[in-house]
Parts: sequence; structure tokens; C-alpha cells
Amino acid sequence: MSAAQLPLRDGTTPLAQLIDAYMAAYAGRDTTRAQRLAFWRGALGHRPFGEVNDDEIHAAREQLAQQRGRVYSGRDAEGKVILRAKRNRLSGPTLNRYTVALSAVFTWAIRQRIAPRNFANPVRAVPALPESPGTVRFLSDDERERLLAACRASKWERLWLLVMLAITTGARRSELTGMRWRDLDLERRVAHVARTKNGEPKVMPLVPAVLAELQRFAPAAKPEALVFPARLRPDHPMAIEDRWRQALRAARVQRFRFHDLRHTCASYLAQHGASLLEVADVLGHKTVRMAARYSHLSAGHRAALVERVMGGIK
Repeated sequence: MSAAQLPLRDGTTPLAQLIDAYMAAYAGRDTTRAQRLAFWRGALGHRPFGEVNDDEIHAAREQLAQQRGRVYSGRDAEGKVILRAKRNRLSGPTLNRYTVALSAVFTWAIRQRIAPRNFANPVRAVPALPESPGTVRFLSDDERERLLAACRASKWERLWLLVMLAITTGARRSELTGMRWRDLDLERRVAHVARTKNGEPKVMPLVPAVLAELQRFAPAAKPEALVFPARLRPDHPMAIEDRWRQALRAARVQRFRFHDLRHTCASYLAQHGASLLEVADVLGHKTVRMAARYSHLSAGHRAALVERVMGGIK
């Protein structure tokens, strides 16, 4: 169902139909959006969207808070996503992402002139749950050396390249596994991401070691081919979970996720004097706010800067 098929200024449309129309028009890169809206579809989908209130949303979120989270665990033989249950219940930040997804649906209805006049987005009356900045996990020098050595020894010969790209570019896993040879300009030593998670294009410099490894595989590659293809289905990205976990065990690196390679990149930059604006630019953040978690790592550089510039004032 499309927006054109929904009655204008009519809040009697079931929320489930509104969600379907929103998703049909959705052009964003958030791969979790459909999953999160599926929850709201099941919880409140039968209700006319114009009658959904903040109490109902809050109550549904309370029920959701009792559920265990699920994490991406690769794809099956047909290419369908496999999700496995986590041990812990959904966190506050994750629950907030669910309400943000629902809020986007109501906002879209208002902008499309589908919602009644003077309709107020009910999600705005539901307070966000507190979010802790948490601990930034990144590789120490010793951990990095052990992990890269384990990746070199992996039975999958491209694991070292994937991990090195993640460390040196700060790219998201989906950006790397979805990369095709046409996205690489080896002469100019850059990789292009046409559209990142936030909707913006990004150019990533390639360090010499990564460039050399790419050139090793480049001669046999076609422009449309994936850089990290699955062995049996080369039109699908490689499912890296097993090889990644094996490398972590071999390297004796604990409590570390693939996404933490992105934190590793940002942390190394901050520790070596990059400003938060520069860190945000490398990671592809639209604002500096997301890079603020690394500010404590650049404290020494800031102190040296202030001393160099202001130290002579008496």
C-alpha cells in the first residue's frame, strides 16, 4: 500500500496499514527499521493510528523491555537473515530506537497530509529511556597484533583484509561487506561508499598495506563483483561470524565485537591528535556529538596544544 492509497486527513486507518505504506516509501539505510516496526505492527497495528496514545505506546514498550534481544548471525542458504537470541533483555538505547522508528511513521503521516489536522505525534509524550555513554572498547597494540596475526592464519584468506579495512577506515561492517570492486579506485588509493547509514556518500583513504592486499585480489575481479563474496553464492556477502570468532579465540581477545573495530579506528585517531570534527568526518557522522565518546582519549593532545599556544602567557 502506498501513501496515495491512504485517505487524506483521516486517522481511522489502522496503524498496520500506515506502517506498510511508510515502509513502501522508505528509502533509508537503516536495516533494523522493518524489524522494529514489525513489533509495533503486532502490538498496536489493529488500532486506528489517529487514536493511538502515549499510554498505549508506553505500555507496549514496557512489554518489549521483557524480551531478549536478537543479534545478526549471518544468512542461511537462501540468503535470509539469521537472528539469534541474546542472553540479556533489550537495553534502554535499543528500546529508544524502537520508539524512534514509530515516531518516524507518525511524522511521515503528518508530512504526507494523511494525519488529521492538528494531529500530535503521540511518541513525543513518551519520555526516552536514559542512555549511558558506556565504555568504548578498542584494541590495545598487543591485541591488535595478535588479532591481525590470527586473521592472517584464517582459512578464509580475506579476513585480514576485511579487519584491516575496518580498523583503518572506521567503516561499518555492512559498508565493507557490501563493497564491490567498482567502488575502489586503486590508483587514487580510495574506496567509495555511495550511501552510508546516514544517507551520505563517503570516500575512504586506503593505507599502503590494505592497498597491496587489494591489488593481490584485483586482477581476477570483475567490477560488479563483491570484494568479500560468499564462496558458494558469490552474489551474496561472506558470512564472517565463524571465522571472526575463531580469530578472536586464537588471538585471545575477549569481549570484542566486529563493530568495536570502528571504535578502534576512532580511538586511535583521537589518541594521535585528531580533533572530534576530524574523527566524525572519518567515521561518517553528520555531527560531532556521536564522536564525543572519544573526547577523553584526546585529552593529552589538547593539553599539549593549550600549553604550546598559551603556555607563554603570564
